[in-house]
Amino acid sequence: MNPLESEEFRRQGHMVIDFIADYYNNIESYPVLSRVEPGYLRKRLPKSAPKIPEPIETILKDVNDHIIPGLTHWQSPTHFALFPSSASTAGFLGETLAAGLNVVGLNWVSSPAATELETIVMDWLGEMLKLPNSFLFSGTGGGVLMGTTCEAVICTLVAARDRKLNEIGRENIGKLVVYGSDQTHSAFQKASRIVGIHPENCRIIETSKKTLLSMSSEILKKKIVADVEAGLVPLFVCATVGTTATTAVDPLGPISDVAKAHDMWVHVDAAYAGSACICPEFRHFIDGVERVNSFSFNAHKWFFTTLDCCCLWVKDPIALTKSLSTSPEFLKNKATESKLVVDYKDWQITLSRRFRSLKLWLVLRSYGVERLQGFLRSHVKMAKQFEALLGTDDRFEVVVKRNFSLVCFRISPLAISKFKIIITTTTTTTAKNDVVFGDEYGVINGNVNLREACINDVNKELLESINGSGRVYMSHCMVGDVYALRFAVGSTLTEESHIVRAWKVVKQHADAILANYI
Repeated sequence: MNPLESEEFRRQGHMVIDFIADYYNNIESYPVLSRVEPGYLRKRLPKSAPKIPEPIETILKDVNDHIIPGLTHWQSPTHFALFPSSASTAGFLGETLAAGLNVVGLNWVSSPAATELETIVMDWLGEMLKLPNSFLFSGTGGGVLMGTTCEAVICTLVAARDRKLNEIGRENIGKLVVYGSDQTHSAFQKASRIVGIHPENCRIIETSKKTLLSMSSEILKKKIVADVEAGLVPLFVCATVGTTATTAVDPLGPISDVAKAHDMWVHVDAAYAGSACICPEFRHFIDGVERVNSFSFNAHKWFFTTLDCCCLWVKDPIALTKSLSTSPEFLKNKATESKLVVDYKDWQITLSRRFRSLKLWLVLRSYGVERLQGFLRSHVKMAKQFEALLGTDDRFEVVVKRNFSLVCFRISPLAISKFKIIITTTTTTTAKNDVVFGDEYGVINGNVNLREACINDVNKELLESINGSGRVYMSHCMVGDVYALRFAVGSTLTEESHIVRAWKVVKQHADAILANYI
């Protein structure tokens, strides 16, 4: 059989679409967090590939019987962990079209529509975010669709590195210093190592609850001045709008002012929260963006576009292409030589690239700006609803201020009056299983840190119990020494009823756990 025979493709394609539709109809029947043990799948599947073809019916049965049980259901309406990976009919169909056409849009001539649609979509989206013209193709900049934020940070770091080394000499790479906060995504430190920045030259700015966990421009300035005095060369600042742990927001304007005094590159990572900034009431979170060099957010997180789709805008595309371009003989063509076209292979790490703009285009056209804003606002509203429910029970507290649709909370220390904790110790002065007591305002055996650690243990137990139920899935973060549960609203299927249901699960498991400590 021809591997691409149209009628068989049509028949099997309908079966796959029906399978996915049925999956969504039944998604709430599955435990959100997979319960399989490591290595489960190897025990279920044959040891080697089949020698003869197998029918799609058999394959889909195995997907249902063996693959589905091993999934954590990211699209479940009660998936509140990490950040959303929101999806939509338009996103799925756009992905299907892109996969079906299967073009390799590495340069303009390889598929002109793929390149030109991407430039158009990036300008559309940039205008929705009210980015300045200096970031748009209609102005002096431009945008590109990558896989993830990790790629965006690497590419902008490479551009910044090469621009600076062209000034000071490539032998001075060991003097380059980069800056981020203790809330900056770990991809920043990974990217720094990849592009050759010495690990000791990656400065981490400490944040505090007093500054709502945002990066202090004053502390940044002091670090930079100290490095300059030590003969080092400040290179790059990664500011964040919507940090991974708590969705804290760094002040873009003040950070840019400090960085520009030393001719540094400023990149803004808005992977999660950038989507919300198409709404006027959230746009102020990126005030000052006109002073940065690059800006990115992930449309596959909270913009109803399937994984993967990271949107990156730069003011100076030439800085990217100088560092990332390749020009082998087999890719030379008149269009490229005319300098009238964009060759996206020179904007990214890889040579080949997917037709990502097609699915983003379908999302923008299928829903329109106003409806997309409505989706985002509904998620924020539901996060406020959960926050309000927490406020009805004085056993819980919100740990940090909510900015978007993430609520960070915990069982409050005040909830545990006269509680007992089993302390395991190997010291000779304390019995191995000592029962120690504390009160709601005091400390355990005079040790404040020990008391906080015990409260953290209670909240860890709460999260494990909730996730173990299979009914709700959440994740956690550390805010200083405080362990907090993260409740991130953003699944496309989530409705207010799921928020109420999640709250009942939280209360039920808190009741059971606290009963052991009272």
